[in-house]
Amino acid sequence: MAGDAVTISVPGPQGDREVRISSPSRVLWPELGITKLELAEYFVAVGDAFVEANGDRPVSLQRFSGDIDGDQFFSKNPPKGAPEWVRSVPVTYPSGRRHPQLVIDEPAVAVWGAQMNTIVFHPWASRAETSDFPDQLRIDLDPQPGTSFAEAVPAALALRDLLAEVGLTGFVKTSGNRGIHVFAPIEPEYEFLDVRHAVIALARELERRMPEQLTTAWWKELRGDRIFIDYNQANRDRTMAGAYSPRALPHAAVSCPVEWSELESTDPKLLTIRTVPERLQTTGDPWAGMQEHTASIGVLLEWWQRDLDDGLGELPFPPDFPKMPGEPPRVQPSRARHDV
Repeated sequence: MAGDAVTISVPGPQGDREVRISSPSRVLWPELGITKLELAEYFVAVGDAFVEANGDRPVSLQRFSGDIDGDQFFSKNPPKGAPEWVRSVPVTYPSGRRHPQLVIDEPAVAVWGAQMNTIVFHPWASRAETSDFPDQLRIDLDPQPGTSFAEAVPAALALRDLLAEVGLTGFVKTSGNRGIHVFAPIEPEYEFLDVRHAVIALARELERRMPEQLTTAWWKELRGDRIFIDYNQANRDRTMAGAYSPRALPHAAVSCPVEWSELESTDPKLLTIRTVPERLQTTGDPWAGMQEHTASIGVLLEWWQRDLDDGLGELPFPPDFPKMPGEPPRVQPSRARHDV
């Protein structure tokens, strides 16, 4: 009910913003009793780190009509009724279509997103004003059935070392579930397709070094119990949950940055809306100053060309992408789905 609304004060660079939260007692995570107001207060608590990680980027909002078990949808156009201090930028999608997306400039925008029933924030790998040119190389290590977070850890550590070999600095976070996300800040000098090719070259080299543990196989049936290096997360309009974004999982997990030194001892189930604010206050933000470590992907593009010369070509794009030059025959990720 409208009468149940509360207003919370959100500190920010422009001073405090007063953000109205309607239905504050609505329960979003039924198993834990976490409410909409508690979600909004979480974004106040982690606001500065959240904005540093996800700010000044086009963002898609994963919104829910009720709790995390209910209907959900992705909101790419900014929701109607945005305050005047919430901005958007036009971006181009793989289809060539252009429309605006929300940009987070201060913690109050994330709190307002929570007011609009957003649980997961999905930032682009590029900046708002240069959205065609990613400034982050992102790698998603996705455990397949039979594997878990523990099996992804050695892969992430090997990936960190491989990034260092090509002059890039890796930063790591939990996905909030079983996976691991590794980001490397890069110079915004190449478009998405080039960055995707750099990720493929990196993934193939990592796969060569750990063939029993890792795979780039698009067919799910060919992946086995290995960690899938999801190169398609590097595509335009493909996004991961942002750093410090909650996930729509029963234990209210957060996709949380961690130090490399603590990765092996990390239990992602313990990094939640209720624990991450204290962790951030106590240990600081492992991703602070990430963009000060930008470097070129030139070596990886040389590896891409080397693989092309050796007969390794393009890998499949997602089914909903336009057919791309040099791409093999388009398939679904699963033969079972393809054959139905």
